[in-house]
Amino acid sequence: MFKVLSLAGNHVKDDVWHALIVVISNASELQGYSVRSLYTALQAYSEQGSLLRVAVWCIGEYGEMLVNNVGMLEAEGPITVTESDAVDAVELGLNRYSADVTTRSMCLVALLKLSSRFPSMSERIKQIVAQNKENMVLELQQRSIEFGSIIQRHQSIRSSLLERMPVLDEATYLVKRASATQATIPAYKPAAVTPGGLKLPNGVAKPAAAPLVDLLDLSSDDAPVTSAASATTAPSDFLQDLLGIGGTNLSTAGAPSSASTDILMDLLSMGSSPSQNGLPAPAQEKKPVSAAPQVGSLVPEPMDLLGSLSSSASISGTKSTIAAPQAVDLLDGLSPRLEDTRPSITAFQSATLKITFDIRKQPGKPQEATIHATFTNLTSSNYTDFIFQAAVPKFIQLRLDPASGNIVPANGKGSVTQGFSVTNNQHGQKPLAMRIRMSYKVNGEDRLEQGQVSNFPPGV
Repeated sequence: MFKVLSLAGNHVKDDVWHALIVVISNASELQGYSVRSLYTALQAYSEQGSLLRVAVWCIGEYGEMLVNNVGMLEAEGPITVTESDAVDAVELGLNRYSADVTTRSMCLVALLKLSSRFPSMSERIKQIVAQNKENMVLELQQRSIEFGSIIQRHQSIRSSLLERMPVLDEATYLVKRASATQATIPAYKPAAVTPGGLKLPNGVAKPAAAPLVDLLDLSSDDAPVTSAASATTAPSDFLQDLLGIGGTNLSTAGAPSSASTDILMDLLSMGSSPSQNGLPAPAQEKKPVSAAPQVGSLVPEPMDLLGSLSSSASISGTKSTIAAPQAVDLLDGLSPRLEDTRPSITAFQSATLKITFDIRKQPGKPQEATIHATFTNLTSSNYTDFIFQAAVPKFIQLRLDPASGNIVPANGKGSVTQGFSVTNNQHGQKPLAMRIRMSYKVNGEDRLEQGQVSNFPPGV
């Protein structure tokens, strides 16, 4: 497989090198051999994309095996690789002009892991990572800033944070891949053949009439058009069919054809004609528009944005009720949704610090919650360089927003706030749980507090 990646790595599908990484992670006795073989191949075939991705992943995970020749096989010859050589190989992949975003992201992760495996190279790795802080690709820019902060400011947790990846479960990986593939394949629906021999993918055969309308129709394809209705369609109806605005303005069989009164009204109409609503057309003869419309003939609504155009519409001579415009339906998605606000909870309190959580949930999304944390200083000294960290189980996704500041005023005379959102992928089965950690300085002295939040309201 290494030979295939070396000679045709640019033509190997993603599934292949993904599966190779799974195999290497499960074969602990071959990990040393794999990282050395990939490193050697990378020196000669660095232009092969798939080879580069697998190699930098293995160097990041098993870099110390590469340098110390761990797990040597009998037929394998020893090679001399220094810590600097390993970093050089990853840097080469990061700066390669043909590397895509995925490859560069994997190189940044590998460099971050090597900063823990090779402490003597941390300063150089920090400089390499910092080169992407102004990258135009947002993903690379964000990774560079976050990884630089971990290398520089979080040395105490870096070793535990950057441990080797756990052994990947190949069976679980294959099941997930199969599920994802089935989800992306649409259900097969046999194509229908029209009288002219044209196959339509949705299984509905349309007549040969109005080919331009069928070609550009933006409305539903599942409503067949009768030949009688097509023959009586007015020019204004043709514009509606052409642009797919609203329902199709078709008269019932035997009813008089609709007159082309105002093309602009038909084009921009937010309402619908009586024939669109399924109501029979008035049997009496239509009269010309009077200067002052009769009371009750039109029912304008306050939110009718195009109400000023209503004066040009034809009005029946009798007091027949005309359906009110449905402008509210168009703007229904813009109306604000009420948030489900839960009671505030005291997430953490000690003799020096108090933390409260304000919890909000959006209707229709029970698994998601937005939390607003407030940090209050209970002592007489200011807290500087305040940092809040949170950890959640694997079935929960957490996204922290930037804090409002890093100085918590003394004696509760002010506070620092920070928002974050959580998504419980097993909502209703497992409750929300969280471990929190706060680090800050008091008169230049480092302080650290931590705790567990387990008093979230039910249903969060």
